[in-house]
This record gives sequence, structure tokens and C-alpha cells, in this order.
Amino acid sequence: MTQTQTLKTRNDFSDTELERRAQFDRSRPLERDETHNLISSSKVEGTAVYATDGEKLGSIDHVMIGKRSGRAEYAVMSFGGFLGIGEDYHPVPWDALDYDTERGGYVVNIDKSRLANAPSYARDAQPMFDRQYGETVYAYYGLVY
Repeated sequence: MTQTQTLKTRNDFSDTELERRAQFDRSRPLERDETHNLISSSKVEGTAVYATDGEKLGSIDHVMIGKRSGRAEYAVMSFGGFLGIGEDYHPVPWDALDYDTERGGYVVNIDKSRLANAPSYARDAQPMFDRQYGETVYAYYGLVY
């Protein structure tokens, strides 16, 4: 990159251009988004999350990745609400999720009644994802942070 070139951000593109690019991304062949051992974060977002009894708990809103480790730390699941209003967001340790090919979604060993008391936050009140919070979340799901 030369000194006169600059990196463009999302703000540098029109809504039409961003939508065109999003449509292109969704039309990419599977091989680009998924391999035998890897999956694109864009395919994880929106995937259903089920309890072990088969009840749908919610869906994955986004994935939190450690900046230094490069490892997926949490899948943040949206739960409750309607059309995004009143939803709570539950960070679920990535290691607590198992992908079930028959259901086409992730399974977590927790039921809906216990999920109600799991660590969560509102869209406009994202917590500090620091070590103390991580230990609390992981312990709730029976894992060591």
C-alpha cells in the first residue's frame, strides 16, 4: 500500500454497495464458508441453539473471539423477546456447545428454566468481557475458564 492509499471502512460505502456485497457473500460456494473442520462465523450467526431435550432455546447472535488467542471464547445467544425487542443475550462458552447435524444447530447442556438465571445482558448493556466475567460464565456452565 502506498502512502496515498488508505484503507476503506464500512462508512466509506453506500448502503446499496454494502447490501450488494452482503448478497455476494451469501452466494459464495459452501467450500468457501465451511470445510470438514472449520465454519465461517457468518454461518454460525443465526444458528439455532437447543437444550439436550430438543427444546429450542434461542439462536446465536454473534461470536466473541479472543484477540490474542484467536480462539472462539463465546457464542452469544439471543433469547426471548420478539423481533429483537426485549431480547437478552447469553454468552455461552464455545466449549459448552456441541453441533448436532440432525437438528442443524448447537446443543448446550442446560434447560430453559436454568437458562433464565444464566449470565446475560441487554443489547445496550454489554458487560466487560474480562477474566472475572469469564470465570463467572464458564463456572455457570460447569467449565473452567
